[in-house]
Amino acid sequence: MPLMLSIYLENNNPFFCLAAEEYLLKNFSEDIFMIWQSEKTVVVGKHQNIMEEVNLKYVRDNAISIARRISGGGTVFHDRGNVNFTFIKNVASPSEISFTKFTQPIVEALAVLGVNASTSGRNDLVVNGLKISGNAEHVYKNRVLHHGTLLFNSGLAVLGNAIKADTGKYKSKAVQSNRSPVANISDFLSEPMQIEEFIRFLLDSQLGKTENKPLVLTEEDIKNINELAESKFATWDWIWGYSPKYSFSNKKTKQGKTLDIKLFVSKGIVQEASIGGTLFDNATSRKLEKSLIGCRHSYDDIRHMLLAVDKTITSQWIEVFF
Repeated sequence: MPLMLSIYLENNNPFFCLAAEEYLLKNFSEDIFMIWQSEKTVVVGKHQNIMEEVNLKYVRDNAISIARRISGGGTVFHDRGNVNFTFIKNVASPSEISFTKFTQPIVEALAVLGVNASTSGRNDLVVNGLKISGNAEHVYKNRVLHHGTLLFNSGLAVLGNAIKADTGKYKSKAVQSNRSPVANISDFLSEPMQIEEFIRFLLDSQLGKTENKPLVLTEEDIKNINELAESKFATWDWIWGYSPKYSFSNKKTKQGKTLDIKLFVSKGIVQEASIGGTLFDNATSRKLEKSLIGCRHSYDDIRHMLLAVDKTITSQWIEVFF
């Protein structure tokens, strides 16, 4: 019976958790099963454009973090009502890599609780057609990392608002999320249980299937994970700059004034800019275009740049740039 290390990660910082996954994938040789949670966070896939996936104003107003993971796939939402699971396993060949191999143990565990879950497409687990889990994978050498969400008693209204974005403004070749109606696992349980009980149950459900040993992170492990979180996962270059290049266009008319914006953005930085309409005179428009080049396409950077050129511009016009 193969050895599997198991751990419940008590740190709820999303960047630490994502860094822990990569660290365990690349620096350990054993199979690993990890359960973890994070504070409110929208997590995009490695090859996604945040601008197309996230309601930026909503997450900004509601103090929701944005993170990027190392696996592909679509955008998911984390909060303390969601439970994340991660399998890290050694494989002899790529042919052994199968989503079902990793989701089936979760399906079987949920069945014990009276929850009749099944796979939908390649990435999702559903109950009565409602998505309860989104999954993704990443391969490193002879090891595969498979992780997924489990919506237990998440804030579904917050989820719906946070990952709902107007994609009509953006054009890119980024991976697009498939929007699906969602539900919480707690609504389908045969007997009520607290999320702490659910986490313990998930860990126990995997213990009997393999020789199991608790994984205890050393001080050195934690130090290295924190360093990886700070140098990669929490950085602007990874979260925003890794987005595929895209073009953006938007137009707004209010009180007889019009603002027409076109941008081309690569690695999160504005490379080309065109400003039309009647909000600014021609000289100011040209000055803004010049100032936009090299500017990060982020709310704080754009706001700072606009106010430096025109102190009278209001937030309603700043929002047109997103």
